[in-house]
Amino acid sequence: MTYREGRFWQPDVTVATVVADGGRLLMVEEMVAGKRVLNQPAGHLEPDETLLEAALRETLEETGWDVRLTAFVGAYQWKSPPTGDGRGGRHYLRFAFAAEPLRHDPARQLDEGIIQPLWLSPAELQARQAQHRSPLVWQAVADFLAGRRHPLELTQALA
Repeated sequence: MTYREGRFWQPDVTVATVVADGGRLLMVEEMVAGKRVLNQPAGHLEPDETLLEAALRETLEETGWDVRLTAFVGAYQWKSPPTGDGRGGRHYLRFAFAAEPLRHDPARQLDEGIIQPLWLSPAELQARQAQHRSPLVWQAVADFLAGRRHPLELTQALA
């Protein structure tokens, strides 16, 4: 049965921030399904939250960094491949934002599963592509590095 035939379908809506400072990018090393992976500070949109609020919250929760969003980088769709245990196959809709770091709280407790935040050059991040959580990681960075910046006003939350 397809969506048009009445099957309920809903993508996972996520946000991510590409935080750049001095030629380095703020990344998150985390454990996912028993694997050590790299991702931008990212996570799911929560009820009653705007995309911008979610990006700020996820960055703080995963890295301890308060940031200022500077631009909308892009919206990305990706379907994860199914795994042998039946997991995967989920459809993600990710909204990526550019940000600049403001202040860091090294004592802040980070989200469960986060090993550490780390700063990597684009070359270092690309060299570790096998560790990327998904292809969304590099695509958002590549678009950011290519200068893709759109006004934050492209995302609007209507009351």
